[in-house]
Amino acid sequence: MSVSILIGTTKGLFVLSSDDRMSWTTTGPHCDLWPINHAVGDPATGTIWAGGGGDWSGAGVWRSEDGGATWELSKLTKGQMDDWAANDPEFAEMIGWEPGNPPFADAFPQVWSLHFAHGALYAGTKQANLLKSTDGGRTFEQVGGLTSHPTRDSWNGGAAGLVLHTLVSDPKDPKKMWAGISAAGVFATEDGGETWERRNRLSNAEACGHHHHPAAPRNGETGHCVHNMMRAPGGADILYQQNHHGVWRSSDGGRSWDDITEGLPSTFGFPIRVHPRDADTIWTLPLNSDMAGRYPPDAAAAVWKSSDGGTSWQAKRAGLPQENCFFTVLRQAMAGDSADPAGIYFGTNSGSVFASTDEGETWVEIARHLPTVLAVEVLERH
Repeated sequence: MSVSILIGTTKGLFVLSSDDRMSWTTTGPHCDLWPINHAVGDPATGTIWAGGGGDWSGAGVWRSEDGGATWELSKLTKGQMDDWAANDPEFAEMIGWEPGNPPFADAFPQVWSLHFAHGALYAGTKQANLLKSTDGGRTFEQVGGLTSHPTRDSWNGGAAGLVLHTLVSDPKDPKKMWAGISAAGVFATEDGGETWERRNRLSNAEACGHHHHPAAPRNGETGHCVHNMMRAPGGADILYQQNHHGVWRSSDGGRSWDDITEGLPSTFGFPIRVHPRDADTIWTLPLNSDMAGRYPPDAAAAVWKSSDGGTSWQAKRAGLPQENCFFTVLRQAMAGDSADPAGIYFGTNSGSVFASTDEGETWVEIARHLPTVLAVEVLERH
C-alpha cells in the first residue's frame, strides 16, 4: 500500500508520499501557490482535487490526474486579480491572464471543503454553498436544496465566516449525506440533496445545564458552531463532531446528540477522527480555549483517544512537544489511513506534520517548516 498525504496550506498544496509509512518524499507547492483549504483523492484512479482560493484569486478547484505532476484549474468565481487584469493589459500579460466568465461570477471567494463519493465530487464554499460535479471536477452545479434552505436567514458565520467545511456520506447509499456549517449546525439529506433536515437536537436537554458561552448548547440543541464531523464505519449511522463547545456523538444519524466531552481537558478544539474499522475508537486534539490562545492546554501537545465511544479518554503524548508548544491544529488538519494498525496524521499552523503508525500511541514529525497547514487528507493506493 502506498500512502500520499495531501496537505493544504496557505501557499499551495504539498504531497508527502511513502510506500512503508516510515520514509517520506515531499513535492510542492502545487496549485500556483493558491491557498488550499482542502484536498481529496480518488483511490481508484489516483486523481487529486484541491479546493481553495480567496478574495484575490477567486474560488476554484484544481485537478491532477498524474499524482500532482500537472494541474488543471476549474475556476468557479472571479477575484480582485481578474478585475485588475481586465483593466490593465500590462498586468494581464505579466500574470498570463486570459478573459473568462466563471460560472458563479462573484458569489463566493473560497472553496472550503471537498468530498468524493459514488462517482461525484462535492464542494462546500465560504458563504455556505454546496456544489456538485459529475464530470470529475471540470464543471459544477449548485445543490439548491441546501443553499436555499428555509432556515438560511438564521445562519450565522463563525470567526472564519459562514463556511460549509464538512461533508460526510454513507458509503452504501448515495442519497444520504451530512453537512457541517459554521455556525449553522448539522444538516442531512436522504434524497440525494433535494431536501435537507437540520439536525442539532440534544439527546437530553435537561442534563445540558446552562452555559454562558454563545457557542454552547442551549434551547435543546447543540451549539451550532460545528468544527468537524465524521461518520463511523458500519451501517448504524454513528456520527461524531468536535464542536466549538464540546465533543458529541450521535447514534441515529444526527437526529440527537450525546455530550461525550467529560474527561477531556477542554471543550474547545477543531478536528475529530474515527477509526476506519472500529466505530468506538476516536481521536481529537483539544486546545485550551477560543479566547486563551487556541493552543494545547499547558502548552504540551497531546492527541486524546477514546476506545469506548467517548465514555473515557486517554492523552497520547509520546513523540509530541511537551514544552512551549503553542501551535493550533485546524478543523480539517487531521486524517487517517486504513492500514492495520491504522495511521493517524495531523498538521499544525506552525508548518509541521506529525504521523502515528500505531493508532496514536506514539508520534513522529514527518515534515516541518511548511506554510500554515489548513488541511490534511490521505490518498491510499493498493
